[in-house]
Amino acid sequence: MTTSEKKITIAIDGHSSCGKSTVAKSLAKLLSYTYIDSGAMYRAVTLFCMKKELMDEDKVFEQEFESLLNSVKIHFSFDTEKQQYLTWLNNELVEDEIRDIEVSERVSIVSQIGFVREKLVQMQQEMGFNGGIVMDGRDIGTVVFPDAELKIFMTASSEVRAQRRFKELNTKGSSVTLEDIIKNIEKRDYIDQTREISPLKQAHDAVLIDNSFLSREEQLNKILDLVNSKFK
Repeated sequence: MTTSEKKITIAIDGHSSCGKSTVAKSLAKLLSYTYIDSGAMYRAVTLFCMKKELMDEDKVFEQEFESLLNSVKIHFSFDTEKQQYLTWLNNELVEDEIRDIEVSERVSIVSQIGFVREKLVQMQQEMGFNGGIVMDGRDIGTVVFPDAELKIFMTASSEVRAQRRFKELNTKGSSVTLEDIIKNIEKRDYIDQTREISPLKQAHDAVLIDNSFLSREEQLNKILDLVNSKFK
C-alpha cells in the first residue's frame, strides 16, 4: 500500500451485482479514503419515489417527482460494530430497504430520468470535491469524475452475478428466487446500457477487470497494485 500523502479520486464503474461496492468499501478502508456508494443514492431516491407514491409500476409521475426532489437528503455513516456502511434518507436509516428486490426492479427506471441524474451527479461531485474518495456506480469515470486519476470498469457473467446476489439476499431472509434475480440483472443491464442519458460504458482510460473467477482478495490486490502504480 502506498504511503504517499497525495489523495487521488478512484472511480469504479461496472454492471449491477458485480461486486463494485464490496471492493470499493475495502479499498477505501485500506487507504483511509471516503467511500461513496452512488448506487445506494439512486436506490434511496427510488425508495423515496415509491414511498411518496410517485410511480405506478414502470411509470414515474415526473412532474410531481421533480417538485419534491430538492427535499431529498442522503448521507452515509459507518457502523463500527458491524463494520458496515449505512445509507440514510432524510435522516432515516434505509440500508436494508434499498436492497429489497422491489427497489431493485425500479431503480433503473428512476435513474434514467434526466433531472434525477443531474441532481445526484451534482451531489456526488460535491461529496468528492477534495479527492481522497472511492466512488462506485455506472457513470463515475465517464460523467461524475471524468478526470479521476484511476478508473476501473468491473464486470462478471450474469450467472455469477445472480448467484452472488441470491446468496446475499438469502442471508437477509429474502424469499426471492434465483430466476427472479437473473431476470432482474439482465433487465437492469439492458436499461443501463441503452438509456439516452449517461449510459453504462467503459471509459476509454479505465482498466477492465472481469472478476467472474477472482476471489475478493485477488480482486482487491489487483486494484491496490493499480493504485500504487499511480504514485510511482
